[in-house]
Amino acid sequence: MKTQTLSFSTANGDTTAYCALPDSIDDDTPAVILIQEWWGLNDHIKDIAGRYAGEGFIAIAPDLYRGKLATNPDEASKMMADLALDDGIGTIRNTVAKAEEEFGNEGFGISGYCMGGTYALRAACEVDGIEASAPFYGDIPPEDILKDLDVPVLFTSGLKDAWINPEKVGQLETIAERYDLPVEILRYDADHAFFNDTRPEVYDEEAAKDAWGKVLAFFRKNL
Repeated sequence: MKTQTLSFSTANGDTTAYCALPDSIDDDTPAVILIQEWWGLNDHIKDIAGRYAGEGFIAIAPDLYRGKLATNPDEASKMMADLALDDGIGTIRNTVAKAEEEFGNEGFGISGYCMGGTYALRAACEVDGIEASAPFYGDIPPEDILKDLDVPVLFTSGLKDAWINPEKVGQLETIAERYDLPVEILRYDADHAFFNDTRPEVYDEEAAKDAWGKVLAFFRKNL
């Protein structure tokens, strides 16, 4: 695996993206945009990027907080609240453009966790160049945004999640059925953030491994 950093501008300032690359890439190497949790672009997200590279994907993780990291839930909550939705989506849009220029891809997958899952689903509705989205326990866009979704989505959720709870996931399912959207929902008997193996209080190894395998298969099919 190789790594590199992309630097680019956004409407609200310069930022970077951490990239993990397979040892060999060509024009057919699939690429995934990876969106951080509310903590920021930390070592856990970089580790996941490395896992994608190990599976043959280019992984590009933009820094939505522009260098800042949260060290406790209060900081993380404030930083997430301070990130305007348009700013986050704009950064993702510019990440796609920069990655297209750097690596030659014309279509990208996108995935993210917690806050990143919210952005991964919203970007699938609003950002050109996204061809498939695999959000983990992110919030659901309003119906007037979601109804325009036209790329496949694999949405991963936890039945014990008190934030993205089964009711919210049910709303996503209802809207998807109403507009015949290409959405598949995975439900695990697990808590919010169950994929994060740095948080033993919520990590669920069995669910995380199963979801990882399904997400890889999803991206291999759609990218």
